Amino acid sequence: MLINKVKALFAGTDTNTQHPEDRNLELACAALMFEVARADFAIEAAEQQAVCDLLTREFGLSVEELTRVTEEAADRVDAATCLFEFTRAVNELATVDQKRALLSMMWRVAMADNVLNRYEEHVIRKVADLLYLPHSDFMLAKRDAS
Repeated sequence: MLINKVKALFAGTDTNTQHPEDRNLELACAALMFEVARADFAIEAAEQQAVCDLLTREFGLSVEELTRVTEEAADRVDAATCLFEFTRAVNELATVDQKRALLSMMWRVAMADNVLNRYEEHVIRKVADLLYLPHSDFMLAKRDAS
């Protein structure tokens, strides 16, 4: 990832300028879904595919946009020390319905490998709290994703 950024910088196509400001919500959602996928210490292929499918469907991303968003989100997740960076962006940019949709997407990622891990559930519960969503929304999203 870093090598690609350095190459792009020398080629005059800095990857940071390729992301318009309206991609912040997509990046935050992708990062939170990756947090769920890696909560059990392994990102399964089914979980990674679920993230890509959900981002494409929810935000209408092209293949090129999807690649950029997922790579940058993965980099941000690796560098992050807490979830607040991502939930703050969602709170600033998303409606309540979009926040609920994000919870459903996170549940779908957690269940993509047909194994719900307690660490995955913990991350989703924590995100729901940080998004100021009631427990009923947490439970409805879980039910809808099953």
